[in-house]
Amino acid sequence: MLRADSEIDKAVKRARALAWSGDDEAAKAAFVEALRLDATHFEALNDLGALALASGHRSAARTSYRQAVRCHPSHPIGRVNLGNILVEDGELEQAREQYEAALDFGPDLPEAHQGLARVFAALGDERAAAHFRKGFTGRAIVQVGYRGVGPAAPVLLLASVRLGNMPTRQWLDDRLFAVTVIHVEYWDTAAPLPPHALILNVVGDADLCDEALTRAEALIARSAAPAINPPGLVRATSRAENARRLGAISGVVAPDIVTLARADFLRAEHLRFPLLLRTPGFHTGQNFVLVETRETLAAALDSLPGDELMAIEYLDARGPDGLARKYRVMFIEGKMFPLHLAISHLWKVHYFTSCMADNAAHREEERRFLENMPAALGKRAMAALDEIRSEVGLDYFGVDFALAADGHVLMFEANAAMVVIAPPPEPIWDYRRGPVAAILEAAKRMALSRVLAGGGGK
Repeated sequence: MLRADSEIDKAVKRARALAWSGDDEAAKAAFVEALRLDATHFEALNDLGALALASGHRSAARTSYRQAVRCHPSHPIGRVNLGNILVEDGELEQAREQYEAALDFGPDLPEAHQGLARVFAALGDERAAAHFRKGFTGRAIVQVGYRGVGPAAPVLLLASVRLGNMPTRQWLDDRLFAVTVIHVEYWDTAAPLPPHALILNVVGDADLCDEALTRAEALIARSAAPAINPPGLVRATSRAENARRLGAISGVVAPDIVTLARADFLRAEHLRFPLLLRTPGFHTGQNFVLVETRETLAAALDSLPGDELMAIEYLDARGPDGLARKYRVMFIEGKMFPLHLAISHLWKVHYFTSCMADNAAHREEERRFLENMPAALGKRAMAALDEIRSEVGLDYFGVDFALAADGHVLMFEANAAMVVIAPPPEPIWDYRRGPVAAILEAAKRMALSRVLAGGGGK
């Protein structure tokens, strides 16, 4: 047993050294080799999960984290890491279970309090406030480990303690950038800013994070460094404001949106059915329901949290085959990049719940979109997307939309909080790898060019 323990320790040490040298693929292989010696080794499972997540392989990361929790149920960090990926995937109740279990074994663990605070806030639970205090008081700043060789590009990343931050893990490369994260709600605005050559505002949800956007704006105003995604432009991407201003663009059909207090819905006579009912500040389909008739409105209201809810006009995204389609296009420094097309039997279309994996014809349709977006969308839609790019004005954001029969863009949302997820490893997804890589590389180039424009640290 002693010899086996020594072998596994050496294997994990070697894998970690490869990871810190920036050789991620070799590190993954080394962790897998270590797990052949001991499939239950916590550090190997946990570190392999972190590497998989950093490269966008979420399914592999979940598998590693779940195995770590299964083999080491009393290890609080394993619980937190699994909880974090569950939150990102919109599985709030499952994440809550993991954070609460982590606090059973580590009552003062700040990361568990932080995760539970975000979950409770998203669920409209008043217990969020206490966990925010325990998780973030005195911990407004986080240094991210730098794994590069030579001088780093120092980046100041402004984030909210809530959900709705712009995901940057895959392209803000820790072999190039030395990142300091500030959780703006808990930062002392009078304190000097850490050294930086670039400010990256990742507060991306205008419906959820108004306070964070205001504080981020104040911090940016104190710096001479270039900034990506100014908070004022992000604030204009709330769902209602987007519908108003983007719906005025030729070639765009945007839904009518009205926000009402919960108590006012049942007596609102102007509502037209079917409609969509949504609690502000949620993504990945959370707290978002279709209400077919006025008779089902009361039950729908009871199923959603929040004192205020949005009633959104239902835009029919179904094609001639009766299936709903949703396109996602990313915009980086004004350039359009196709990310994916999801085709689904459901009205609520997400790639992870679509029928793409089961249908080669659907994947072929997506491939045509990715390889020749103008031909797939048509002139009217491409012109409309260009107008959306100009109107939104952010350095980095995404647009979700469908196509009407006449070529109009059916607008769903446009914001900076959209996730770029790497395709699974199976060969059927090879056609998606190039487009995803192009998006991540463009974002990395943007950050590097802004650092150079900043002329060094501030």
